[in-house]
Amino acid sequence: MKYLLPSATLFAIALVSCNSQTMKEWKNPNPAIEVVYPVTDKITTSEDFHGTSITENYRWLENDTAENTKAWVKAENKTTYAFLEKIPFRNKFHQIVEQNFNFEKFSEPTKEGDNYFFSKNNGLQNQSVVYIQKGLEGTPEVFLDPNTFSNEGTAALSGMSFSKDHKYCAYNIARAGSDWNEIHVIEVESRKELEGDKIDWVKFSGASWYKDGFYYSCYDKPDAHAFTKQNNGHKVYYHKLGTPQSTDILVYSDEKNPKRYHGASVSEDERFLFLFISDGASDGNRVMFKDLSKGDKTWRLLWDDMKFEFSVLDNDGDFLLVNTNYKADNRRVVGININNPDEANWKVVIPEQKELLENASTGGGKLFATYLKDASTKIYVLNIDGSNKQEIQLPAIGTAGGLGGHKEDETLFYSFTSFTFAPTIFKYDVASGKSEVFKQPTTNFKPADYDVKQVFYTSKDGIQVPMFIIHKKGLKLDGNNPCYQYGYGGFNINITPGFSVSRLLFMNQGGVIAIPNIRGGGEYGKQWHESGTKERKQNVFNDFIAASEYLIREKYTNSKRLAIEGRSNGGLLVGACMTQRPDLYACCIPGVGVLDMLRFHRFTIGWGWCGDYGCSDSAEDFKYLLKYSPLHNVKDIAYPPTMVITGDHDDRVVPAHSFKFAATLQEHHKGTNPILIRIDTNAGHGAGKPTSKVIDETTDVWSFIMYNLGIQPVY
Repeated sequence: MKYLLPSATLFAIALVSCNSQTMKEWKNPNPAIEVVYPVTDKITTSEDFHGTSITENYRWLENDTAENTKAWVKAENKTTYAFLEKIPFRNKFHQIVEQNFNFEKFSEPTKEGDNYFFSKNNGLQNQSVVYIQKGLEGTPEVFLDPNTFSNEGTAALSGMSFSKDHKYCAYNIARAGSDWNEIHVIEVESRKELEGDKIDWVKFSGASWYKDGFYYSCYDKPDAHAFTKQNNGHKVYYHKLGTPQSTDILVYSDEKNPKRYHGASVSEDERFLFLFISDGASDGNRVMFKDLSKGDKTWRLLWDDMKFEFSVLDNDGDFLLVNTNYKADNRRVVGININNPDEANWKVVIPEQKELLENASTGGGKLFATYLKDASTKIYVLNIDGSNKQEIQLPAIGTAGGLGGHKEDETLFYSFTSFTFAPTIFKYDVASGKSEVFKQPTTNFKPADYDVKQVFYTSKDGIQVPMFIIHKKGLKLDGNNPCYQYGYGGFNINITPGFSVSRLLFMNQGGVIAIPNIRGGGEYGKQWHESGTKERKQNVFNDFIAASEYLIREKYTNSKRLAIEGRSNGGLLVGACMTQRPDLYACCIPGVGVLDMLRFHRFTIGWGWCGDYGCSDSAEDFKYLLKYSPLHNVKDIAYPPTMVITGDHDDRVVPAHSFKFAATLQEHHKGTNPILIRIDTNAGHGAGKPTSKVIDETTDVWSFIMYNLGIQPVY
C-alpha cells in the first residue's frame, strides 16, 4: 500500500531550415479567414517591482466575476467560434473524432474485501462509471455513476477510498473542473449514501480511513472569489461517521506557515498516522508520525529536510519502506526502523540505479519498482527485502503503471499504453509472476501502420535531449510535412508514451508528431528537473526550440508547417517560445497556461509553484522572470496563428493568465494571422472534463491546427 505525498499535490542556435526553394514551393492552400476582433477596453495599471515600473492594460480581466469581464469573454468566444465555423472540414472532423473516441476504456481493478472495483466508459459516456463485482468471475453491477452527479456531465469522480473493514467508501466529487472537492460516504453493501457525512472545501486530499472515520485536508470556506482568491491555511481534520463537519477534530494546522500543504495517511495496519508537509518552495517534504496503537498525543519527526522527497510505501511492524531522492537523484528505497530512525541505521532495499526510479509500490507481499529508461517504462518485482529482482516483460516501449494492492492480494493489475497501443489492462499473478491481458479495447488503428522512433538532439548548451517522433510509415522527408510538437518541461513531471486518438488522426493526414523530453521534467532525475527551474528556466525553452530546429534541419517539416502545443506549465512553454521565436512556428496553442510570471503566486495555489519558477517578490527572481514572462514580452510584430485555451472555472491556473495574454496579443499583433482565445464554460484545468467537451475541444484545436498548416483532410 502506498501513502501518497500531497501534490503541490496539485537561442543562440541559428535556425537551420529547409532550403529556400522548398520553402517557396509550399503555400498554404487554405484561404485566409478574416477576423474582426472585439474592442477590449484599455485601463492602464502600473505596479512597482523593485524599482521597475510594470504597466498593464488588461489587469481588470483578473476579476472573472465582473460584468465587463463576462461581456469580454462572450465577445471573444463569439469571434473565435465565428472563425472555427468557417473551417470547411470542422463538422466532418468532429464526426470522425467522435467515432474514434467511441471505444471501451477500463481502469485497473482494485480488491476490497471480497469485491473488485473498476471503472468503465462504454465509449462516449461523459464520465466513467464505477462497477463492483464479487470476485473476478462475478457479474459487474453499477456502484457509482458520476454521470448522475450533474445534468451536464461536468461533475467528476476525483478519488475513492475504502474503510479498513470494507463497509464504507468515501469518494470525492469535483464540479466543473475545479480543484475544490466534496467528500461523500456510501455504504458498500446497500449503495446508500450516508446523510450528514458530506465534507466541503477539500483540496488536494482524499480520505484516509481510521476506525469509524477518516482523515482529510481542507481550507477554510472561501469568500465569493473561491476560484481566484489565494488559498492559505491547509488543515488536517478527522471526521467521525455520523457527525457533521462542524464537529470534526482539527489534527494539524500551521498558522506560522500558511502556504504549506498538509496531508495525512494511515498505514494499512492502522498503526501509524503519517503527516506529510510540503511548501511548494522546494521539491521535498517533511514527515511526522504518530503511533496510534500507543495513543501518541504528540507528533514524532521522521524526516525534516524539505529539500528532498520522502514517501512511505508500507510498513512491517516497526519497519518502514521509504522511497526517497535523498543522496540519490534517481531515487532509491530504504528501510527505516522507527525506533532507530537515524540515517546511520537505514537499510538500502533498492539502491539508486542509472535510470530514474519513477515509482515504487507494494502488493501481494511483493515490492514493485517502476523505472524510466529514456522516458519509457521498465517494471521489476522484488521481495520486500529487495532480493530476487525480476523484470516484468512489457509488450513494447511505452508507459505502464499499477501493481499496488493489499498484502494478502494474490492477483494484481497494471495498465500499459504507447503511442500506437490503446490503454490495456494486464492481470499479474503474484505467485507465478506471469502476466496476461485482462481487458483490451478495440480501436480502428493498426500499430503496424506507424513508425515510432526516439532521437537525441543537441540543445543550446550542448546537452543531449531525447525526442519521440511518430508518423505513418512511408513518410517522405522533404521538409514539407505538417508537424505537431508538444512539450511540458516542469514540476518534475515525466512525459511518456501514451495513446491519443486525435494525434493518430493527424498522422493519418500525413502529419508528424514530435514530443521532446525537455529539462524541467523528471525523466532523468532530480538534476534534470532542477536544471529547468528558476534562473535556469530558459533551458526549458532552449530545449524546445532546439527540438523544432532539429525537425526542420532533418527535413521532417519547415517553419510554415510546424505547430506547437502545451498545457498548464506547457502553456507557459508555448507562450515563451512563440514570443521568443515567432518566426519558427506556423501555429501556437498555449493551453491553460501560466502566462503572467509576475503575479501567478497571488492567485489560488500559485504560490506553490515558486519552487519551480521563483517569485517576483524577490528582486533577483524578478529579473529573470521578466525576461521570459510571455505576457510581458509581447511586441509589435506579426505572430503565428494562435488559439489560447482556457476554462472559466480553472482555479489551478486562473483564466486571467489567458485573458490578459490574448488581449495583449490582439493589441500588438501585426498582420492577418488569427489570434483567438477559446474559453470553455463550466470547465477547469482539464481533470474530469466530460467526454463531450473533450471531443468538442479536440475538434476545435485540431481543426485550427490543420487549417493553418495547410491540411485539407481526406477521410
